[in-house]
Amino acid sequence: MKKFELVAEMTKEIFGTKLFRIRALIAFGVVDKGDLGGWVEKEDNLSQEGNAWVSGNAWVFGDAQVSGNAQVFGNAQVSGNAQVSGNARVSGNAQVSGNAWVFGNAQVSGNARVSGNARVSGNARVSG
Repeated sequence: MKKFELVAEMTKEIFGTKLFRIRALIAFGVVDKGDLGGWVEKEDNLSQEGNAWVSGNAWVFGDAQVSGNAQVFGNAQVSGNAQVSGNARVSGNAQVSGNAWVFGNAQVSGNARVSGNARVSGNARVSG
């Protein structure tokens, strides 16, 4: 069963890429059925399994993926081939891009930038 859908009537274009607002189809984690989430380019950007969620004005696009119980929120951006998984959190104006991975209980927040082949894991916190 799918946990979210792309809302075709709610789109915006960022850097020439069309993003869709997401809507929860079922209740899971702290998300209620019908809740509007953040913005993704395609369904593959957010796993249909686990409690992973994109909320607020956060964007996930390109081949980036959010999975597990990870949360991306605020004005955060995840792009390129980046992966956010486990119980990781990306928030504020943070950006995760390139081939970067944020996983475990790691947190990236504020104006922090994680890019290239960087790995942020365990209980690490990166802020800016």
